[in-house]
Amino acid sequence: MLTSSGIHAAAGPSLRAGLAVLLLATAPFGAAAQEYHVDLNADNVVRFISEATIEDFEGVTERIDGFIVLGDGGLVSGATAGSDFYLEVDLGSLDTGIGLRNRHMRDNYLETDRFPYATFSGSFAEVSEGNDGWKRVTGAGDLGIHGVSRSVEVACDVAPAGSGFRARCSFEVLLSDFDIEIPKVMFMKLADEIRLELDFFVTPAHLEGESP
Repeated sequence: MLTSSGIHAAAGPSLRAGLAVLLLATAPFGAAAQEYHVDLNADNVVRFISEATIEDFEGVTERIDGFIVLGDGGLVSGATAGSDFYLEVDLGSLDTGIGLRNRHMRDNYLETDRFPYATFSGSFAEVSEGNDGWKRVTGAGDLGIHGVSRSVEVACDVAPAGSGFRARCSFEVLLSDFDIEIPKVMFMKLADEIRLELDFFVTPAHLEGESP
């Protein structure tokens, strides 16, 4: 697994500095390899959206962490060599707006005491031109939820933001693919297909003021 001075040790995830997913980044496009961390002080947001027949609701958290290492080619169309990423979302912090629903989500379905994080790690599969200064970045890797890992590809829109970048991602997953039981109680009509939306910022690792 990739390691980073700011991310957890091999024992497991720990929210320090981080599903979208995909950060991107490179200072001047085409510079030497550079590591970027999720900016924990930015207005990051992750949404798990359920659109069931009877009721729609979403779980929201700002607790996303992670890093990306961008290869020598930078963030330019066709340049993917040497680029890796790792993202994690604290599922125990998801807020659906109803306390009882939050507790049932954590305790009975996501089982966050055993599986506290959703993770996505891998490498860039494609970088292409987008609209209005954005790049279209596709990441391929392993999405881990509820102790189950699945191979996925996720496309994100990425644009410069200050000294780093902003990433916006949206994709669907099936809870049944991750061995998550579909709730049947009246106040939790949860759909099997969940849409994940990530909107987060990354900044160069050397600007975080942390010791290596």
